[in-house]
Amino acid sequence: MAMQWTTTRAQSRGFTLVELMVVIVIASILMAIAIPSYKNSIRKSRRTDAKTALLDLAGREERFMSTNGAYTNTPGSLGYAAFPTAVGSGYYTIAAPAPLTGGSFAGTANTVPSFSITATPVVGSDQAKDTACGAFTLTSTGAQSVSGAATDCW
Repeated sequence: MAMQWTTTRAQSRGFTLVELMVVIVIASILMAIAIPSYKNSIRKSRRTDAKTALLDLAGREERFMSTNGAYTNTPGSLGYAAFPTAVGSGYYTIAAPAPLTGGSFAGTANTVPSFSITATPVVGSDQAKDTACGAFTLTSTGAQSVSGAATDCW
C-alpha cells in the first residue's frame, strides 16, 4: 500500500499580501519617527562643533590681547590660514573676529577693546535648515547669542 502525501493550507509557507502590507506600514511609521529624530541629533552635534570653534577662537583672541594689548582680526596672528574658515566637518564657517575699540556695541557704550565672533551655517548644507538655532555669536564679554528662536542652543 502506497502512502500518499497531502499538503494542507496550514503546512504551506509564505506570507499573504495583507501581512506584507501590514509590515510595510509599520516600518514606514517607525522610519517617519526615527529619521527626523536622527537628523535633529546630527544637527545638535554639529552645533557643538561650531560652539567649540567659537570658544577656541575667543581663547586665541584673549591670548593675543594679553600679549599685544589689542584684539586682532588677522588670521595668521590667531593661528588660522584665512577668514572665513570652515569649522568642524564644514557645516559652519567662522568669520574674522570683529574687534571694537570704542563707540557702541550691542546698544551699550564701549570704552574697552572688545570683539564679536560669529559662526554661520554653510548655505546649501543640511545645517542651514537648522532654524531653531541658526548662527552662533560670542563676544569678548562672554555674551552668547543665536539668530534662531530657540533659547537653549548654548
